[in-house]
Amino acid sequence: MDHGETGGNASRPVAASPVFVMGVCGVGKSLLARRLADALGVAMVEADDFHSDENRRKMARDLPLTDADRLPWLDAVSAAAKRQVQSTGGAVVACSCLRRAYRDRIRGALGNSVFLHLAGPRALIAERLAARTSHFVGAGLLDSQLDILEPLEDDESGIALEINVPIDDVVVTALDELRRMGAPAQSIV
Repeated sequence: MDHGETGGNASRPVAASPVFVMGVCGVGKSLLARRLADALGVAMVEADDFHSDENRRKMARDLPLTDADRLPWLDAVSAAAKRQVQSTGGAVVACSCLRRAYRDRIRGALGNSVFLHLAGPRALIAERLAARTSHFVGAGLLDSQLDILEPLEDDESGIALEINVPIDDVVVTALDELRRMGAPAQSIV
């Protein structure tokens, strides 16, 4: 995927739009979301914090979630993002958003949202997951997530970002793209 690949509505203003850092497990969603939230001066929302105990147990056993498992979770994540946008003027959310239907549900709850899709080679993602020790999602879910992943479509506001470069480069590219999409210059450090 090219750093310049964007959706068709990339020109919408993103000043008060939540930014979702999406992708399969192990791509670095939380790290990028934290760095972007700090740079933009807005709250970071960690979608993993909104999983039910049942969902966590299921994923810890390497069992993929179903749509029935995910939809209440997505609604809770959307509500948290909405609260942050209303109280701080923005939010960066680390959330898998694997399928178009999930992103559509989020847009239905929040309106305009921007999606930054972190993507990279399966081997690199698997390596990162193998090194991760303190998370309930392990390498056993990678293939099921890759199987259902639907990359951003042309009519979605966002961009695909490759993870096989240093995180500082990913941050710079993401901030440049957010600026290009209309984030106010004063909010980008």
